[in-house]
Amino acid sequence: MHASAQLLLSYLAELAQVTDEPGQLTRTFLSPAMRRANALVATWMRDAGLVTREDTVGNLIGRLDVPAAPRARTLLLGSHLDTVRDAGRFDGALGVLLPIVAISELRRRGVTLPFAVEVLGFSEEEGVRFASAYLGSKGYCGQLRAADLKLTDADGLSVRTALKTLAPSAKPFALPRRAHAPRDLLGYVEIHIEQGPVLDAKKLALGVVSAIAGQTRAKLAFHGRAGHAGTMPMNLRRDALGGAAEFTLAAEELAQRTPGLVATVGTMSVAPGAANVIPATAAFSLDLRHPSDVIRRSALRQLQAAAARIARRRQLTFTWTATQDNAAVTCSPALTATLTASVRALQGKTIALPSGAGHDAVVLSALTPVAMLFVRSRAGLSHHPDEFSSPADIELALQVLIDFLARLARTHTL
Repeated sequence: MHASAQLLLSYLAELAQVTDEPGQLTRTFLSPAMRRANALVATWMRDAGLVTREDTVGNLIGRLDVPAAPRARTLLLGSHLDTVRDAGRFDGALGVLLPIVAISELRRRGVTLPFAVEVLGFSEEEGVRFASAYLGSKGYCGQLRAADLKLTDADGLSVRTALKTLAPSAKPFALPRRAHAPRDLLGYVEIHIEQGPVLDAKKLALGVVSAIAGQTRAKLAFHGRAGHAGTMPMNLRRDALGGAAEFTLAAEELAQRTPGLVATVGTMSVAPGAANVIPATAAFSLDLRHPSDVIRRSALRQLQAAAARIARRRQLTFTWTATQDNAAVTCSPALTATLTASVRALQGKTIALPSGAGHDAVVLSALTPVAMLFVRSRAGLSHHPDEFSSPADIELALQVLIDFLARLARTHTL
């Protein structure tokens, strides 16, 4: 194994020790572990020759300029440094650390790129703390809105308060502006583990992403009436949890009969939350995805109607708050073609595959053309401590990115 690949693996191992929860890997938006992760990765960026900074939403940015062409356009590379709870070490982190090592290797070879590069470690992508994803990349792209700032975490702390804590100032808080004008960018390329089984089944290390599925997230709650579990007859109950359970099954049934649709209720809290008390409130999340925005939005309307029917029949009220809505994204034909050429040159063949998972590339696509490279994840496992991409696959991905940068450089002059 080449020394650069060994360095990348050591970075992945060391970063995996930076966590908010001892015994498992967890880093959430603006948490103490995220602050430590940014500090650690910044040292590796500087070792690779990048100039580092943090923006007002906690994104870590490492920049390599072109001394001979200070107005050269910029290529963005990166992914996210936050994790789900009890995560694996590759999701997100691989897409930040691999470009750092690739740039370091190009520097070792004496290669000068004719375009500037920014390596981005986004502060939030997973949506764990505030139940809304992409806060980091939305801030970088100037897409944070007042509604985003009002979202609260489990402790009732708002995004606005958390951001003001990050950068205290006597000045009134202002939404961050986009980091670049679109005309100044070449595009955004993200390397990520597949988080699915296709590459593993086809015995391929790498694949090129064609498109990213559209995604909707929402917070829902059914409200009924608490009562004694032993004395309240079943026909007189207004059980909020029963309504939430019925809705969960309705979402599952709709997804099962709609090809390509996935619907997930991933979190739920019940109040008062006692074994002998009928639930008065059941609050839960919904995650809905499909490659077609038309089908996804139709499913969304059907589920909203189902929630209303359930509430009427059970004498409940319900609330529905959208926390995220992202359209499907088609990857850049030009960047994808160059990336495909690099994969074919080093792997012999490749496949194009859609991404059911959302990525920071979804948000970046509104600012600049995007492309993505998937790296095989054993058995398609992700969001789990056992997620694994082999050293050989990671080394091949590193070689592909280096080749991609060289190919891109040949089409640009100082």
